[in-house]
Amino acid sequence: MMKRIIQLIGLFVGGLAGRELYKLFSPMSSWSTLSSSLLQHTSTYYISLAVGALGGLIAASILASRITGYLQQTVEATAALPLKQLVSGSLGLLSGLLLSVMLYPSVADLGGLGQLVPAFLSLVFGYVGLRIGLLKQEELSATVHMLFERKAGAEVAVEESRYEEHKILDTSVIIDGRIADICKTGFIEGILVIPQFVLEELQHIADSSDLLKRNRGRRGLDILNKIQKELEIKVLIYEGDYEEIGEVDSKLVKLAKALHGKVVTNDYNLNKVCELQGVSVLNINDLANAVKPVVLPGEEIVVQVIKDGKEFGQGVAYLDDGTMIVVEGGREYIGLTMEVLVTSVLQTSAGRMIFAKPKLLEKAL
Repeated sequence: MMKRIIQLIGLFVGGLAGRELYKLFSPMSSWSTLSSSLLQHTSTYYISLAVGALGGLIAASILASRITGYLQQTVEATAALPLKQLVSGSLGLLSGLLLSVMLYPSVADLGGLGQLVPAFLSLVFGYVGLRIGLLKQEELSATVHMLFERKAGAEVAVEESRYEEHKILDTSVIIDGRIADICKTGFIEGILVIPQFVLEELQHIADSSDLLKRNRGRRGLDILNKIQKELEIKVLIYEGDYEEIGEVDSKLVKLAKALHGKVVTNDYNLNKVCELQGVSVLNINDLANAVKPVVLPGEEIVVQVIKDGKEFGQGVAYLDDGTMIVVEGGREYIGLTMEVLVTSVLQTSAGRMIFAKPKLLEKAL
């Protein structure tokens, strides 16, 4: 196939060469008739075309195998080049060809053999661009790498800024109420997002016939009113909804993904669901546990055992911050204030639990 293409190119180039030779050596009077009509062309003109085309065909046939071999070697050598060299050379070659295209209008009107000047310019500038591209491959590679790093860094910065911007509140953290105090201290930055479906759930709880639920719902609405009116923090009421999703927790996860935000909650189960879905969470209980006084195994503390534990013989006491202490063998000391020795501390997103054993007891006053 390549041999046929080379022969056709030789035929065409040979015909053009024969035509140009006829124009060069024929009398001006006969040449003046060439452009008037095809019927006015002399037999010498057609003989020149045929001879030139035949000579081009013969030369192409002779050189076809050698040209094909050179092309095959060129393809194999090009394929063996490292990608960096290939890209740099291609960029240089395209730049050289583009320059020759820009110069084409200035040489397009040349007659005779001058018609070959555009092809000559393409070859020269293409080769020069190719060589420059190969010589500057290290600089080109460094420049492209730097541009991609800047772009990637900018995208990451934008993504991180968006990711940190929206804090989406769930129903439990609103009812809890501590979020208002945290916002007041300035530890929460960005925009607080309150979804419409969370407001609807709060309103439904506030309208419940159960007194406890009704009080919790009204407390949540009061907290939201306080955040909007008293605190200097941006609040966004998101009115969109995901009607195809039934549960509020699933809607919160999907909204967090859409806004590239973080879910603010104190719900242990929602915390785990968000982690599984790849959504970041700000857990109020984690924050509360982080700021609690540190109690280490081996320390002695004074507590009052107030009730039975789950296991046989256990007693339960509480610190002032609400941390539960399980006292092994403390059941018989219910109602007494006693000194206990901390044996271990268990801390999870659901809260902190301290295990201890009796050391010193005294009657509660």
